[in-house]
Amino acid sequence: MDFVRHTSTVESSSADDIVQDVQKLGIIKEVGTKITCFSDIFNDIPIHFQIISFPKQIYVWIGCHTARFGSLYAAASTRRNNIVSVTSLLGGSSDNTGSGIARRVVLKTGVPVTLSCNIPKDSPMLEAHAEKKLIQKLISLGYTKPKPQVVTC
Repeated sequence: MDFVRHTSTVESSSADDIVQDVQKLGIIKEVGTKITCFSDIFNDIPIHFQIISFPKQIYVWIGCHTARFGSLYAAASTRRNNIVSVTSLLGGSSDNTGSGIARRVVLKTGVPVTLSCNIPKDSPMLEAHAEKKLIQKLISLGYTKPKPQVVTC
């Protein structure tokens, strides 16, 4: 069996460029999968976001200053009592910056989240701003938790 080696470097943060690079790698896009990239500036500090939306899950990367991969967290609602469980997959032993964001994103959207966060742990205002922008973007993409319906007789 022959394997063709593909290399690709993402130099642009536009979603179209990333989708094209993924297609060049031979990865087939699943129906319902969307890649969204955007940036924001808070107090002259650039914050970069990448959201990969799957039909029943969201992957989010938040980067500050560099494109370095940060701590990785997985969060999902538990069946009992609608509590959100969060676990650290990589890093995050003393730095739980992304843990809180992942928990609150699950509460807002109702879908499981895998989140990588590269925000300095001593910047709570930057973290709050990044979370606010992420939630706004997820809502604009259609991710909102369904509200419980009241049954009247």
